[in-house]
Amino acid sequence: GALLALNKPPGLPVLGQPGELSLDAMLPVLRRRLGLPAEFHVVKSPARQCSGLVLLSSCYHTTKKLQQFFTKARQRGHYPATYCAVTVGVPAEAEGEIRTGLRWQQQGDTAVVVPVPAPGRHSLARKEVKSTLTRYRVLGARGGCALLQLQPKTAFPEQLQVHLTLLLCPALGDHEHSSRVGSVLGVPFLLTPEAAPTRTQVLDKELLSRLGLSPQQLRHLPLHIHLQELMLP
Repeated sequence: GALLALNKPPGLPVLGQPGELSLDAMLPVLRRRLGLPAEFHVVKSPARQCSGLVLLSSCYHTTKKLQQFFTKARQRGHYPATYCAVTVGVPAEAEGEIRTGLRWQQQGDTAVVVPVPAPGRHSLARKEVKSTLTRYRVLGARGGCALLQLQPKTAFPEQLQVHLTLLLCPALGDHEHSSRVGSVLGVPFLLTPEAAPTRTQVLDKELLSRLGLSPQQLRHLPLHIHLQELMLP
């Protein structure tokens, strides 16, 4: 009917800057190619860095109905979106939940998302901090890496990347937050955002060899977080 699903590659923004390639800029071309009379609206899409399902609708009322459904599902404690992630490191527990506050923090010229383990009521009420929750389950593990199923109940920019660092298992290809996980004698530990400036993800030689990458190619490795499934009413 009015719905169309696409598989978005990592790095493609939904709304880009003028002159930048974006999903929104390609929708008129897609509509003409499919011979559809109505314009598309983006109902649901993964973030720029992530890959996976993009749900489009050519009906305004369908778009609003589905967006309201996603919001109410989260409020009822349901998980309408399911992601998969490849992580560097294997969580200590096979499944569980990650709960933390998240907020934006200015570091030099850039703003970064940082965790707030025990946010106060006043900061939550003023919306300076948002309480966030992600459910995870390990689907498989091999060679020091894991395949995780992720179900966020809340929506905050870079939530999944930050939550995975709190598990001490950053996502493969996370060049924003992976530096917050350090290691001493092979034992991972968490660094503060102030002590861990953004840098290209560091991988050991064995993993680089298995990926068939040189250290110079590593900075082009995309984020391995994929929106796999959306539950519809």
